[in-house]
Parts: sequence; structure tokens; C-alpha cells
Amino acid sequence: MIEKILPDGVASVEAFCDPPDAVLYPGEAELITRAVDKRRREFRTVRHCARQALRQLGLPPAPVLRGERGEPRWPAGVVGSMTHCAGYRAAAVAHSCDFSALGLDAEPHHPLPAGVLKIIALKQEQDSLAELAAADSATCWDRVLFCAKETLYKAWFPLTRRWLGFEDAAVTIHPGTIDSAQGTFSARLLVAAPTITGDTLTHFDGRWLRSDELLITTIALRHPAR
Repeated sequence: MIEKILPDGVASVEAFCDPPDAVLYPGEAELITRAVDKRRREFRTVRHCARQALRQLGLPPAPVLRGERGEPRWPAGVVGSMTHCAGYRAAAVAHSCDFSALGLDAEPHHPLPAGVLKIIALKQEQDSLAELAAADSATCWDRVLFCAKETLYKAWFPLTRRWLGFEDAAVTIHPGTIDSAQGTFSARLLVAAPTITGDTLTHFDGRWLRSDELLITTIALRHPAR
């Protein structure tokens, strides 16, 4: 599924179960010593996906440890992102000479729990969601928004090493014109824009995809030199 919303040059692998041949590499097991079995299986499988994706780039498999805010620590010359939710795990990686950042998130395709939308959405975003729902009630637009904001943070933090709250970007979701099960979104930064390799970054563009049970959002920020 995920390859539908990722550009050429990004390697991705997804799993809908936990394969028995998935193993942890040195340093990884220590990160989840107190985790319950479900969490351990998610952790192991998503790193299995990451190593398979690295192989697609022609790179050797490597441990994927955690940084200061829990973000994946990729091998030198690699950018990437990972996600997992009930029944789904996925990883996407690319060469950093081709892409400056990747963001990836998956969520169950269900409405957000009561009260969550007011926490994560600006007033303008809530108004836009109401319009989207009036035109297409088959998509859980509030969950698309949440997924997009999670993806934005995953792309943002490795670039800037700065926090980005739900209120720090305004997300506009665009429905698909041909396929109603996928579309795009844009995220306009409401905080000081970072400068990345000489370019001021004021917004991110992404894509979303839904199935009956799953929502996936991605951001793939091409390197300015590309």
C-alpha cells in the first residue's frame, strides 16, 4: 500500500503481521526491556521492515536505535521514518543526498476519541474538516488530520532538533480528484521557518491513503539540490 504515496527513490517495506524471522540487533533489545509483549513485537517487526528497506537502497542492515526524543537513529547518509499501529508496521528510507527528510505515520481508520480533535486542531482546521465530512462521509477526516500532524513532526524534528506542537502548523487536506481513497495535504508552519541548506522552509507537502481499516500519511522532502 505505502508505495502508492511515496516517490521514486524512497525504499519502503510494510508488514501486516509479525514475521517469526524478525530479530533485534545489538543495542535494540535494551531499549524495550520493560515493554509488554505486544510492544516488543511491534518494535522488532518495524525494525525488520527498516532493515529490508535499507537493503533496497543497497545498504547493509544495521541497528536502529533511538535519539533524544525517541526518533530513529539511521546510518550515516540515510533519512527515514517508521510507524506501527494495530495490524500494521512500516518503514521508509532514502539516501540523504536525495531527500532531506521523510515522515510516515499510520493510524486505524476510525474517528478520533471524543475530545481529541479540540486538542490537536486549530479552529480553521476544524471548519475545514466539517466541509470535507459533508462532501465525503466515508473518510475519517479527523484521523487524517491527526496522522498528517504526526507525520509532519517526524519529518520536522530530525531536520531542526526543535519541538513542533499541534498548534504550530496549519494543515490543509486535499481530497483525491480521481481516487477518493487517497489525496494530498499541505502543512504551513506557524513558527519561525528553518533554513535547510540555504532554503527557507515554510511548509511541507504530503500525501494520504486510506483503506477500510487503515490510514497512512507520508512526507518526502526532496533535497534542494535535487
